[in-house]
Amino acid sequence: MVDFADSARSTLGAEWELALVDRESLDLVPRAGEVLDAIAGSSIAGHVVGEMLTNTVEVVSGVHTQVRGVVDDLESIIRELRPVTDDLGLELMSAGTHPFALWHDQEVTDKERYAELINRTQWWGRHMLIYGVHTHVGIDSRAKVLPILNALLAYVPHLQAVSASSPFWEATDTHYASNRAMMFQQLPTAGLPYQFQDWAGYEKYVQDMLHTGVIDQLNEIRWDIRPAPGWGTIEVRVCDGLATTAELAAVTAFVQCLVDDFSERLDRGETLPTMPDWFHVENKWRAARYGMDAIIIENAAADERLVTEVIADEVVRLRPVAARLECEEELELMTSFAAWGAGYQRQRERLARTGDLKDVAGLLVEEFRAGRP
Repeated sequence: MVDFADSARSTLGAEWELALVDRESLDLVPRAGEVLDAIAGSSIAGHVVGEMLTNTVEVVSGVHTQVRGVVDDLESIIRELRPVTDDLGLELMSAGTHPFALWHDQEVTDKERYAELINRTQWWGRHMLIYGVHTHVGIDSRAKVLPILNALLAYVPHLQAVSASSPFWEATDTHYASNRAMMFQQLPTAGLPYQFQDWAGYEKYVQDMLHTGVIDQLNEIRWDIRPAPGWGTIEVRVCDGLATTAELAAVTAFVQCLVDDFSERLDRGETLPTMPDWFHVENKWRAARYGMDAIIIENAAADERLVTEVIADEVVRLRPVAARLECEEELELMTSFAAWGAGYQRQRERLARTGDLKDVAGLLVEEFRAGRP
């Protein structure tokens, strides 16, 4: 039995994985323990946590009803964190991958669950030098969870395209917009979720996974979109690490509006649209490979369009929802990616101008401090 916690409709929270880099070299450094020790007992101690690698901290917002509350929360936490990282000679940055860091130089946090993950997954597990943004949206009825999750799968390429920020791997251009997306799905239970028709089907899957030893606990199901029963939310984990709060605000608003729209439609008795699994697999690959230039499968009729055109139309469609949720300004930022360029495009443009991947890392540090591309 998988219980689903009570949660108010469309409440929000976000988790933002940040890389710790040396101020001079801009390479990753294994100093999360020092950062966490320095903030122990402070007001942000519970909102800045360690991750699998010691070069990473995760900033966790509180629960809010509006996107601006989430963004203000994260910005406030980072402002309080800054004096600590400044004193330690560290900079913060976020992208799907670091432009030139080497995976075999990184340290794994000394915790049993991480050791077991590495023991089981070996080479692929050791390669998980990746960063992401996770958005939680409250669902007010367990019966809505799987219909909303299944409908959300159609929007994986939209979120993947705008957030794609991992073109480089160990100083090599992979020619993917999001190499992170391709790497992360190599782990058992990661990648796109299955489409279950009811909660009993999902519970049976969980029971089977526990019984066969594939997982030891529920959060080891690492899908791109997954139920988070303990929080009463759907957790969207599609996005690469985002360099700026403006980008984070945009994708958070988009996700909240989609989920709330689906919730409202279910309340009206509608059946939410779905697509075959192979459409979703193909869409994810196209967005990871081509990013903002991806031509995606838009619906069950197999109509195809450029992802940026689909996003622009979705923003128009969702404007009444954004007005209801008071996130109109943040939703409109989804159309700004066309002008900003997604993270992978901005990184490649900087490399083309300077020829130096250290300058690409410098760009990520600069953008994180500025809060906008």
